Amino acid sequence: MLKQALVTGSATGIGRAIGLDLAQQGFDVAFHYNRNQEAANQAAQEAQTYGVKAITLQADITDSDRAKSLVDQAADRLGGLSVMINNVGNFLQRKTSEVSLEEWHEILNSNLNSTFYTTRTAIPYLKAAGGGRIINFACASAQNVLARNLDTPYMIAKTGIIIYTKSLAVELIPDQITANIIAPGVVENSVGLEGVIPRLPSKRPATLQEITNAVRFLIAPTADYITGQVLEVSGGWKL
Repeated sequence: MLKQALVTGSATGIGRAIGLDLAQQGFDVAFHYNRNQEAANQAAQEAQTYGVKAITLQADITDSDRAKSLVDQAADRLGGLSVMINNVGNFLQRKTSEVSLEEWHEILNSNLNSTFYTTRTAIPYLKAAGGGRIINFACASAQNVLARNLDTPYMIAKTGIIIYTKSLAVELIPDQITANIIAPGVVENSVGLEGVIPRLPSKRPATLQEITNAVRFLIAPTADYITGQVLEVSGGWKL
C-alpha cells in the first residue's frame, strides 16, 4: 500500500495527533484546515521532521466542490492517496425541539455530508493505489438508536456516518479497500471535562495517543481483513 494520507480537520486536536502519528510511521500527509492556517503549518512542519512530505490544504468541506478539490489537490501533490481519514464535525447541544434550521444543516453538513463529499472523491485514488484505508469518525454509542436529549442532529449525523461506512466496506473490500469507524467518547481535549469525568467508568478521558493507536491499528497491514467495524475508544462510556 502506498503511504499517502489525507486527514481532514488536522490543524489541531485529534486530527493533528493522527497526522503526526502517520508521519512517524513514514506516511506523507496532507493536513487539512478551514480557518487555522498557522496551526496547520506548524503541524506540517513538525511532521516534516520525520523525513516525510507534509503539506497543508485549506477547504470548507461542507461545500461539495471544495471538498472534491481538496482531495484532488492532496492526491496530486502527494503523488497518490491510500488513506482517507475524516475527522471534521461540529458539535451542538440544544433541546431537539429548539434546534434551528441553520443549526440542523450545519451539523449534518459538517459531519455527515463532508464525510460523503471527501470519501466519494478519494475512492478512485485508493483504487488506483491498489488498495487503501478509509477511516471515518463517529462517536461513542452512535450505533445505538436511542432518544437523545441535547444532541439529536449530531447523533443522527454520526449514525449516518456509520451506515455509510459499513455500506462502503461491503462494496470496496474486493478492491482491497477497508472502511472502518472510530467512535471516541470523551477525549482529553474535550470541552467541559470537569462535569463529565465523574460519570466515566474509567474516571478519565481518552488521551490523544489512545485515539491515534486505534487509527494505527486499522491502517496496519494486519488489519486487511477488518472492515465495516465500529471501534469505540470510550473507556466504557455509554455502554
